[in-house]
Amino acid sequence: MATLMVQGTTSDAGKTTVVAALCRWLARQGVSVAPFKPQNMALNSAVTVDGGEIGRSTALQALACGLAPHSDMNPVLLKPQTDCGAQVILRGQVHGNMNALDYHAYKAEAKAAVMDAWRNLSTRYDVIIAEGAGSPAEINLRANDIANMGFAEAADCPVLLVGDIDRGGVFAQLVGTLELISGTERARTAGFVINRFRGDISLLEPGLDWLTERTGKPVVGVLPYLHGLIVDAEDSVGTSGTSEAGALKVVVPVLPRISNHNDFDPLRLHPGVDLRFIGPDEAIPPADLIVLPGSKNTRHDLDWLTAQGWATEIRRHLRYGGRVFGICGGFQMLGERVGDPDGLESDPGHTPGLGLLAMRTRMVAGKQLRNVRGRMRAPGGKDAGISGYEMHNGVTEGPALDRPFADLGGTADGAVSADGQIMGTYVHGVFDEPEACHAILAWAGLRGNQAAVDYQQHRLEQLDRLADQVERCLDTDWLRQLLGLTNGNPL
Repeated sequence: MATLMVQGTTSDAGKTTVVAALCRWLARQGVSVAPFKPQNMALNSAVTVDGGEIGRSTALQALACGLAPHSDMNPVLLKPQTDCGAQVILRGQVHGNMNALDYHAYKAEAKAAVMDAWRNLSTRYDVIIAEGAGSPAEINLRANDIANMGFAEAADCPVLLVGDIDRGGVFAQLVGTLELISGTERARTAGFVINRFRGDISLLEPGLDWLTERTGKPVVGVLPYLHGLIVDAEDSVGTSGTSEAGALKVVVPVLPRISNHNDFDPLRLHPGVDLRFIGPDEAIPPADLIVLPGSKNTRHDLDWLTAQGWATEIRRHLRYGGRVFGICGGFQMLGERVGDPDGLESDPGHTPGLGLLAMRTRMVAGKQLRNVRGRMRAPGGKDAGISGYEMHNGVTEGPALDRPFADLGGTADGAVSADGQIMGTYVHGVFDEPEACHAILAWAGLRGNQAAVDYQQHRLEQLDRLADQVERCLDTDWLRQLLGLTNGNPL
């Protein structure tokens, strides 16, 4: 077994895509490889084959390896619920809520779970490609670190350090990071990867030579800026998609605790959709469809919606014949009330909903985590196959559920309003299936027969695109030697 860890000089330096690229490159050669992220902080997550929950970006890397995601691949997941607190997911299951100081003290205990998960993976795969979080040079977080060099030291594995040249100052990023870590950590840093380069590589080469001379570390390669790359993001909301003139206008409020916004990636890629993410204090534009996304703190985000004017605008939108669709927390918001008597997401209490569907939601302990398949019917449309996953604490009840959105293998899901203008579901990933995506967009007013993107196929194509860059731009012989591989096979 060999483990290689990819760390970054900053958040969003490209660690996730580099790990995905390496995983896909190795898997295409027949190497038994799995991803690993000791600790992640993200509100985009996925349901695992063993009934747990991990970061969405790690699930993408599992797909790159040809594997179903497993809770061992991301043993600690932090899901922020407030500015100073998060839900702690340990080995795929909810461990509890902690504020930042309590979690910092808890990391020494969490490390045991991290190392157990890594050892379990190591018995099943020949190569582990691990991903760090943030930067290893965050001085205030180095005590009891499990996300970066703390894990690398415990696992005794080499590290590749990734810098983002598109931000500027990449040489300062790389050299400065080395200066701020310990001597043993510098020693295990095997080399550098420079990410998101655009331009003439010959102009960069003197800097690469200087970097190697200054640090004694090789530059393993320079990866290009890939225009149009859309893969599951770890946390940041992607840019809105472009579209043809006369496209269906879809708007999504960027809630303070928005979760699983990867749900909208297929809409970003759809040629017939003009998708807009609307942030705080932005004007709410006219739209054909308003989609309320998932939330990690539904009551807090309901208050935010009201304060931002969305509640009033949604009612106006419906009066003029518009459509509204809610997903998970967004579905809960459509009801009359959301209660959290035990304070699972925030302070105990209840918050009035938007009052658009006759139903109420109560947060209960025991998160619903499952992958689902079934059939949906949009009002006036045809049955369409759907697949995705459920990930929520709430239990929703009320007469609105007598008109379900979908049948998930004999279990009713969601609701459709009597007038057919409003729909909601607990299923994340509902737009991933082209048939379901087309049915929902047709209900919302999409004209013509523009084909929806098969998003799973798109993911695979993007992963192959990343792996191609490894072949073209990185020193693959050096990587094979580092991993102990000969002709792509473990020694």
